[in-house]
Amino acid sequence: GRYLLEQFVRIPVEVDLASEFRYRSPMVDKDTLVMTVTQSGETADTLAGLREAKRCGSKVVSICNVVGSSIARDSDGVIYTNAGPEIGVASTKAYTSQVTAFILFTLYLGAIRGTLSAETRKNMIAALRQLPEQVKAQLADQQSILDCTDKYYKATSALYLGRSYNYPSALEGALKLKEISYIHAEGYAAGEMKHGPIALVDDSLPVICVCTQSAVYDKMVSNIQEIRARNGRIVAVATEGDENIKAHAESVIYIPKCEEFVSPILVQIPLQLFSYHVAVKRGCDVDQPRNLAKSVTVE
Repeated sequence: GRYLLEQFVRIPVEVDLASEFRYRSPMVDKDTLVMTVTQSGETADTLAGLREAKRCGSKVVSICNVVGSSIARDSDGVIYTNAGPEIGVASTKAYTSQVTAFILFTLYLGAIRGTLSAETRKNMIAALRQLPEQVKAQLADQQSILDCTDKYYKATSALYLGRSYNYPSALEGALKLKEISYIHAEGYAAGEMKHGPIALVDDSLPVICVCTQSAVYDKMVSNIQEIRARNGRIVAVATEGDENIKAHAESVIYIPKCEEFVSPILVQIPLQLFSYHVAVKRGCDVDQPRNLAKSVTVE
């Protein structure tokens, strides 16, 4: 959401963990729009942050899946994700629909603020309309993901790296792996790798690198080369047609060609399928991971 709004609407955006927001005397007021993101609409720390924002005079718009939930009722406006009931705890649709909601909100705000031309909006909508068929194609051919599963399901730790729009993809990919397979995993901004995580790299560590065609592609390739020099095992998530990446990675998973701003949706499909297949191969219950609840109703 931050990357989208800052690039296309040209307003500064700050991202906060809801559980920290109200304990730091947040500097928000009537000129600040606060957005909360929640699947259930009942998450305790998000609800508390929402109420703190309103106490400070801010308007609150929420991205939420459950109609009539506490957060939906307390918000000044709601963008419903309409993803349907969340049966599994670690669902893909909750994440992808929230990202889609941010794109739609960006289109709306960019239009009314005049930062997005009609032509740019048309092209962005066209990119969105391609997503269903692109996702279907990804789901239909999972062989490269299954091949990766065979290689890495016995790992005890994994590192996920991304830049720009796909730094959050690294975070989400690592989250899902640890949630359902119980493998320790960390997501990092690739540029921060040398500030610590590179010490973990050896020939037993799978490093999943989101290296799709983008403005930061060359930077990601450079990061991959640094990992390879230390015997790290590279899994690259790359754009269809990128043959060059095969020279730098032990395994490659391709996503369809797309605009950079929608790439997190297409990147997340194989990352979550990878987590799913690894968990199944390890004998884990992917629908009801241990210690997790569908709605976190206490702080």
